[in-house]
Amino acid sequence: MKRLILMRHAKSSWATPGQDDHARPLNGRGRVSARVVGEWLQHKNYLPDQTISSDSVRTRETFAGLKILCDAEFTNDLYHAGPEDMLRVLRKATGDTVLMLGHNPGIGWFAQTLVAEPPPHPRFFDYPTCATLVADFDIDAWDEVGTGTGKAVDFVIPRELTG
Repeated sequence: MKRLILMRHAKSSWATPGQDDHARPLNGRGRVSARVVGEWLQHKNYLPDQTISSDSVRTRETFAGLKILCDAEFTNDLYHAGPEDMLRVLRKATGDTVLMLGHNPGIGWFAQTLVAEPPPHPRFFDYPTCATLVADFDIDAWDEVGTGTGKAVDFVIPRELTG
């Protein structure tokens, strides 16, 4: 059994005109969202033993805000990656519970392709910032993961946690 925690980065700042997209940091709301989603993951015991993340500033800051300790790899392979690229990266994972942090639209599309049935949540298909899917896979190794092989266990958006 393998578990994937698939998360879109938290809300980023557009405060600096002309700033390179890769360098955009989180805004205040994004920092709060990362913190509360990290608390939710800990409360639910959805703790990764490996993180694979885009190397953008906002994904790095989202991971830091979660306050979760595990091995983390930051790669440009997930910066604005599509579902095919994300699947290729995931198939090389080594953890039993992997947190993958990325960007929309790729992360939302990836979530849709992985689960056999979507979670009954009205925001799953637009995958807002810091949206988090927890999915289980009845596989022994990540190279066995494929389309429709996951079972959605949980899905949350930060607004539900902050009130």
